[in-house]
Amino acid sequence: MKRKREISKSAFHTWKKGMMMNLMYLPALAMMIFFIIFPFMKGIKVSFTDWNGYSQNSNWVGWDNYVRLFRERDMISTILNTLIYGFGSTILQNILGISYALLLDKKLRGSNLVRTIVYMPTMISGLIMGYIWYFMLNYNSGALRDVFELFHLAPGDLLAKGKITVVIIMLVNVFAGTGTAMIFYQAGLQTISEDYYEAARLDGAGGWKCFRKITLPLLIPSIEFNVVLNLIGSFKLFDMIKSLTNGGPAGTTESLATMMYRLYFSREQAGYASALGNVMTVMIVIISLTALMILRRKEVEA
Repeated sequence: MKRKREISKSAFHTWKKGMMMNLMYLPALAMMIFFIIFPFMKGIKVSFTDWNGYSQNSNWVGWDNYVRLFRERDMISTILNTLIYGFGSTILQNILGISYALLLDKKLRGSNLVRTIVYMPTMISGLIMGYIWYFMLNYNSGALRDVFELFHLAPGDLLAKGKITVVIIMLVNVFAGTGTAMIFYQAGLQTISEDYYEAARLDGAGGWKCFRKITLPLLIPSIEFNVVLNLIGSFKLFDMIKSLTNGGPAGTTESLATMMYRLYFSREQAGYASALGNVMTVMIVIISLTALMILRRKEVEA
């Protein structure tokens, strides 16, 4: 009997502890519902209306806003720009991030200085980073123009060349985000035991073979995290485009995020902008989950 009471008392304390732990989740859950789930559901509802963003009245239009998206004159080029920002930035950020992490993992002289320099752009907001590069590349008074004139060369207006400007924005985004990728890859390298490399060297494996057969497979968890993080951040790139080109010239550098901003604030078509935002969210989720599933299949156990 005494044994049963002790078991019941232990079970009660376990249940009580579990309840207390669950209560700790409530503030975070409430914030997620209030700031994420509720606005998201509200955005879905608004996307089926012709609300202008400030009026108290709106009309139900059904799927008209979604149908209009495929008839938008600049939609194809905007989607292509967004894909370039997303995939281009992700590929380059991860290649450079792994390269810097491998270099700094060798504990070379001055590695702390290199780590600081590479990571420093990450601490600057995207809006400020865009303005910095704008004042360097601006045709009329940019720093690059002064450098060209110093060597008696004719400066070109790089921010007025359409697709070239798209590539410049992508490279600026890579410059700003490589430091984050580097830090995560460095953390991943710390989890790989040196025993693997010693055994591979005894079998005659060189540096490149060690990287392909040991480092890269064991870095897959870090690659998964970085790829998904980079894809999400780059596909919804907004602030850097806004300050660097404002979507110009003539909308040739616009992304889905900047188009959504223009539809909402300039054209006062909040319902239409919400539809675009929902489509962009679905696109990001599908691409990110697909990349995650592909990388998960390549995971190996250390």
